[in-house]
Amino acid sequence: MVGQIIRIHGGFAFIRDPNTGKVWAALRRGKLAEEKILVGDLVEFSPLDEERGVLEKVLPRKTELYRPPVANVEQALLVFAFTEPDPNFKLLDRFLVLSQSAKIKPIICFNKLDLASPGLYQEERRAYEEAGFVFLTVSAKTGQGLEELKRHLSQRVTVLAGPSGVGKSSLLNAIQPGLKLQTAPVSRKTGRGRHTTRLVELLPLDIGGLVVDTPGFTSLDLPDIPPASLSAYFPEIARVGTGCRFSDCLHQAEPGCAVREAVAEGKIPRFRYQHYLVFLSEILERERRRFS
Repeated sequence: MVGQIIRIHGGFAFIRDPNTGKVWAALRRGKLAEEKILVGDLVEFSPLDEERGVLEKVLPRKTELYRPPVANVEQALLVFAFTEPDPNFKLLDRFLVLSQSAKIKPIICFNKLDLASPGLYQEERRAYEEAGFVFLTVSAKTGQGLEELKRHLSQRVTVLAGPSGVGKSSLLNAIQPGLKLQTAPVSRKTGRGRHTTRLVELLPLDIGGLVVDTPGFTSLDLPDIPPASLSAYFPEIARVGTGCRFSDCLHQAEPGCAVREAVAEGKIPRFRYQHYLVFLSEILERERRRFS
């Protein structure tokens, strides 16, 4: 039989039959005992009885994320909050680079709309939408925006990612009551959310589709990409960069750089360009250490 791993815990891979929704707890056999398996893996397995089975083969992955470790997802819902905690746009841009480099469509979702003042982060939202990203605003508490979010989740395999305290688990509970995921408020002492999700788990939705609820993150390592490829993950920079004097322009201090000119003219958001430069510096430093 072919199924999908929805959870890995206690040495067992919990495999779901996509046709019936039935789940088996499976052990790995032979060489598979040493092979890396991920939540989201499509696998061949043999049922032993109504509850137990043996995993026989891991099928080729279409996509793979490393942080969080998930396979075969189609899109990443990047959840941040308007406030409590305030959004970290540099972290959001890291998630965007990671998602795109893994060939996974990113969707930006800002939660806690009920706490947002009118027009809050409107300029940042416009910047991301003009770059070509989907930007949703929702409230898990009041239900605002949830119907549109459901349309994006339906019939898709989606990974949720974002810092702690932004309401990822609360959003899932609002979309599908009864999931009974743990939630926790932002700490008044630290201003940060507390991790409430203990396991990486793939959850079937009644509206169709699957979601992975992951622990929150405060930082991400950039993917191993060449410096010249970074601009491809900043669409507004990539578009303007075709007008640079030099085809290998990294948009730092090169003469005839169309990107720096566009930033100076306000055609490219300065905060996005600054994040690009930070990431580029990290990639260049990593290459320097690698070859020194």
